Amino acid sequence: MEATILSDLWQVGGPGFTSPDDAAVYLVRFGEKAALVDAGCGNGHELLKSNVDKYLPVGVEIEYLFLTHCHFDHTGGAEAVRNEYGCKIVCSALDAVYLEGGDSEVTAASWYGSRMPPLAIDVEIEKDEQTFQVGDGRMTAHQWPGHSPGSLVYTTGMEGQTILFGQDVHGPIHPSLLSDPVAYQASLGKLLALDADILCEGHFGVYRGKETVRKFIESFMT
Repeated sequence: MEATILSDLWQVGGPGFTSPDDAAVYLVRFGEKAALVDAGCGNGHELLKSNVDKYLPVGVEIEYLFLTHCHFDHTGGAEAVRNEYGCKIVCSALDAVYLEGGDSEVTAASWYGSRMPPLAIDVEIEKDEQTFQVGDGRMTAHQWPGHSPGSLVYTTGMEGQTILFGQDVHGPIHPSLLSDPVAYQASLGKLLALDADILCEGHFGVYRGKETVRKFIESFMT
């Protein structure tokens, strides 16, 4: 599978990269700093580290782990990532409560035959949008409720393009996850308005081109 998306953007986790249970994990570099988007379930941590080491030179610091939402396939490996790199974990305040409380149902850890240990969140996002300086670049978090109560997407600009980290654009919408189908549909409309050139999705791969991204998002709208 192709890991390189742009010259400073890579997929480093997910099926074919780490554990088959992992959602996609993306690595983005901004000069001497970098960030990860999501952490997988944790079973493939050593593979994840090996993949990161392929692309980051010695001395480039991973400053943030940006979590898109609380589900285990995205967050189960977060503590191992923080311990490995000393990064700050960022999450919506609305999902942080389930991670910090170790809720294995809302985080879907039980779906994977596992449990969610309590996870301390370093930065809890409460605003509709919040921008983080990462090295010589920026990552912006956008509240995107529906799939989970506090789902987020992240955007950044690279090589003249808008990159959208929209994990689990497809859902699912399920009562045990406290999903909100009305909020989900409204959030899909917000995604379209971001007008991304590249979508890095959690389970369906990478979509390139505004029209391709738009069609993928619209395919889930009712």
